[in-house]
Amino acid sequence: MTAVQERRLRELRSRVLVRAFDYRRRRHARGVWFRPRRALAFASEAYVLPRDEAERLIAEGHEREPVGRELEPPRVILYVARERVAAIASAVRLSAELLSAECLALVLFEAEAGKIR
Repeated sequence: MTAVQERRLRELRSRVLVRAFDYRRRRHARGVWFRPRRALAFASEAYVLPRDEAERLIAEGHEREPVGRELEPPRVILYVARERVAAIASAVRLSAELLSAECLALVLFEAEAGKIR
């Protein structure tokens, strides 16, 4: 085997190992990242909420989205009407903090607004 063939074989093995690791990681996640992405796809706006405001919304009858419990650490994800989020002074419009936020309030697009529980 020539030096070029050995180098190509090492590169091929490296790619196979990386691909196997990626597939194993996805299998262990059981598709959990597709569900938050779908929840965000229905939302026109997203806000970071303090924990006490999220608990207050839950007490008012807003249901937690099950996908929030599947993440580690668990998150509180709620669908909330735009008017209700506007009344929360401490709600911060979301940007790059999405993945680290403990509590999220999502405002649905108008077509989906009837789905708020």
